[in-house]
Amino acid sequence: MCSDQTTRPADQLDDLSPYVYGTTRLGDEDIPFEDRVHIARTAANAGVWFHTSHTYGNALQVLRAAFDQDRSRIPSLIVKIGWDSVQEVRDMTRQNLEPLGLESLDLGQLCMGGPLAEEFANGGPCYEGLARIKEEGLVKRFVLEVFPWTSDAPLKALKGGYPEGIIDGYIFYLNPLQRFASNELWNLLQERNEPIVAMRTVAGGPVHHLRDIPGAAWMEYLQKRAVEVAPIFERSGISSWTEFCVRFAHSFPQVRATVGATARLGHLEEFLTAARDIEPLPDEIREAITSLQTRWSDEMDIHAEPWTM
Repeated sequence: MCSDQTTRPADQLDDLSPYVYGTTRLGDEDIPFEDRVHIARTAANAGVWFHTSHTYGNALQVLRAAFDQDRSRIPSLIVKIGWDSVQEVRDMTRQNLEPLGLESLDLGQLCMGGPLAEEFANGGPCYEGLARIKEEGLVKRFVLEVFPWTSDAPLKALKGGYPEGIIDGYIFYLNPLQRFASNELWNLLQERNEPIVAMRTVAGGPVHHLRDIPGAAWMEYLQKRAVEVAPIFERSGISSWTEFCVRFAHSFPQVRATVGATARLGHLEEFLTAARDIEPLPDEIREAITSLQTRWSDEMDIHAEPWTM
């Protein structure tokens, strides 16, 4: 298999929970430690997967405290690892596992830069190193993190057929206001039926807040996009922005899960409720948003400097 666009069944990652609990806010030390432990334990008891990283403040300490309350119910984890070499991938994996008292990672979110990204794009020796990590059981599966400014490497790699058997899926921001894969990569992922994990479920908050409240959108482009998306949301007749966003992500058959972060029990319950008996959005509503995203990608996303979106 090479550039003939051979497809695969999207059954990898089918064990993920439809909603994955994001732990970014667990590192916020303005929130009492025990409150953070409580919401982490609540999410664990709900049976959902977690997404975390040692870069999220002291989130791993919070998770360890929550996990130690019941080691028989430790959730499966997606963890961010990287960056510039296979050895760094190994080192970072251990930096995440050891504080949690775990021996292997269920799913590693590969964040590639420098020589590692170059090797990946060109079918280099990194594939042998990543295969060994999987064979050893240190990381059971990999998903590749994608941004608009990193889309060229996975695009080139996929066209060359290199990731087959090593990369089990792709993970990027995918919500009504953001689709952080270039148009060409997005189309190829669809054609190849590659499993996808969608991140940042609600795009930072309710669409009307992002549109109408000064400062609610952390960057100006999100406010402008909210202006365009709000009428589509209203036309859908769905009252909950959280439900709308979960249904949007799961309107694409390749999407296995959506990752949404919170440190509030009420918001967690909203996510859990929205992820029960998910119905995809009506075709007209989904297509209205995907049309916007195609335009946004060409006009802005692929031209953005790293970390400016």
